[in-house]
Amino acid sequence: MSSVTVPPVLTSPRDDAIQLYRAFKGLGCDTAAVVHILAHRDVTQRGLIQQEYRAMYSDDLVKRLSSELSGNVKRAVLLWVQDPAGRDASIVRQALSGNVVDLKAATEVICSRTPSQIQHFKQLYFAMFGVYLEQDIEYQASGDHKKLLLAYVRVPRYEGPEVDRAMVEKDAKALYKAGEKKLGTDENTFIRIFSEKSRAHLAAVSSAYHSVYGNSLQKAVKGETSGHFEFALLTILQSAENSGKYFAKVLHKAMKGLGTDDTTLTRIIVTRAEIDLQYIKQEYRKKYGKTLNDAVHSETSGHYKAFLLALLGPNH
Repeated sequence: MSSVTVPPVLTSPRDDAIQLYRAFKGLGCDTAAVVHILAHRDVTQRGLIQQEYRAMYSDDLVKRLSSELSGNVKRAVLLWVQDPAGRDASIVRQALSGNVVDLKAATEVICSRTPSQIQHFKQLYFAMFGVYLEQDIEYQASGDHKKLLLAYVRVPRYEGPEVDRAMVEKDAKALYKAGEKKLGTDENTFIRIFSEKSRAHLAAVSSAYHSVYGNSLQKAVKGETSGHFEFALLTILQSAENSGKYFAKVLHKAMKGLGTDDTTLTRIIVTRAEIDLQYIKQEYRKKYGKTLNDAVHSETSGHYKAFLLALLGPNH
């Protein structure tokens, strides 16, 4: 459920393009005006604004934004103006091939997306960067983490709500045997079940595991695996059980302690704003007793704060 608030009476993409051009003119950029326009336009409108801007000024709006803005607000706006699949492709490419490789960010995006979202951004990945996503994973990841990611981006999983109870019980038993029941861990069983089965199926397996073996599947994963492999399994499992709660936890962690992890904060708010940010906000309030808006308000500043708060929508 989208949290983005679009004005009831919209200005035309042409008028928005004119206003953005004016914001760039003169000394310095009117960043407040840029934020005010773009943070309140949906994905279709943002695409039309870019088309109009190019047609009127023979200039690329994204390149212009890149040269006019700076810091956190620049990173947030440049992600926001992309379409969702292109944005995911950009985030993962940057995480796997940037100056600083961020396997955690790449893993979070890949393992929290639906099979159709993955297929879409995989196609764009090649179109945009001239390499296959699998090639970058192959190059940067290793061991069981690499095996899981490669399987996860290749296997077309079912996306519906139906589950086969017999298969659920069979998989819960297989995971118990592969982990808690034995000395050592049979990682291949975890990889097979977590990469091949639907979200609805995994959520049912988790519930069955708890009722039969008295321990949570999450705890079993934490006890049996480690590092990026553990993080990938937990991301898949928590996204299957309750993705709103999962992202609320990641956001809380990004703002906890000294300093804020702005990269994570930006990535999640921008990528989820038109999908399920309303649910994430509800889960955040339920779990931490304060609104996500209030947390962001106290941990950020300036135009960056204004932009994120605009994407978050009303404070509730």
